[in-house]
Amino acid sequence: QRQMCIRDSYNNFFKTNKIMSPQDYWKANLKLLAILLFIWFVISFGFGIILSDFLDRFSLGGFKLGFWFAQQGSIYGFVFLIFVYVFAMHRLEKKINKKEEENE
Repeated sequence: QRQMCIRDSYNNFFKTNKIMSPQDYWKANLKLLAILLFIWFVISFGFGIILSDFLDRFSLGGFKLGFWFAQQGSIYGFVFLIFVYVFAMHRLEKKINKKEEENE
């Protein structure tokens, strides 16, 4: 049942045919920001500092994986999350624009 709730939440969040009110738009925007910041925290602080010793057992490009996450992985993760944010905000803008067009 929990998996179904997550899937429904995902579908409701990214559906473009559902029209949003401005309050729903800002709630979705803040929810998206919170999720993306949490993911970035896990990538940068979790993998780069907390799990560094465990990840150092593995290597990537000749470097220990924990070191790689601390130096490069968090930056790549951040850039990837920027693209995710742009994509998601584009979809949210479509929803809010549909609402504004109907009101005119």
